[in-house]
Amino acid sequence: MVRTLYLLRHAKSSWSDPSLPDEERPLAPRGRRDAKRIAAHLREHRIEPGLVLCSPAERTRETLELVRPALGQATTVRIEPDLYPGLSEELLDLLHGVSDDTASVLLIGHNPGVQGLALRLAAAGSDLERLREKFPTGALATLTIARARWERLGAGDAVLAAFVVPRRLA
Repeated sequence: MVRTLYLLRHAKSSWSDPSLPDEERPLAPRGRRDAKRIAAHLREHRIEPGLVLCSPAERTRETLELVRPALGQATTVRIEPDLYPGLSEELLDLLHGVSDDTASVLLIGHNPGVQGLALRLAAAGSDLERLREKFPTGALATLTIARARWERLGAGDAVLAAFVVPRRLA
């Protein structure tokens, strides 16, 4: 079974209230627009993951709510405390716990963890250098995993099949 891992960095957050704790920062207006662009992309490409793992931070939950209508009815959503702030090792540990009959996972989290995980897993891909340079807010990386099971997923087990940045979407 070929598995697919979608890594979505939360959309642009607001810094308008500096007194808010980091975990409580909402999306900025640009972030809401970008999340809607990613939702349109998900819908257009019929991306309907079996499982969504989302950080409990306000900006990730808002990103999820804006993309959720595009994900289909069969998607299971779990808010995972370990995704905040979410270092790449913690993200990988969560993926190791995914049921083997789950074909695709969308992980919505934060940098540097999301970018670090993508770089750790991806052995190849035409957009790998661009992803290495920057994983902007609202960006979506699609990794295909041909041989590894979730519980054994590790370095170099994936191919970066796509890397989409909201500002490049119409």
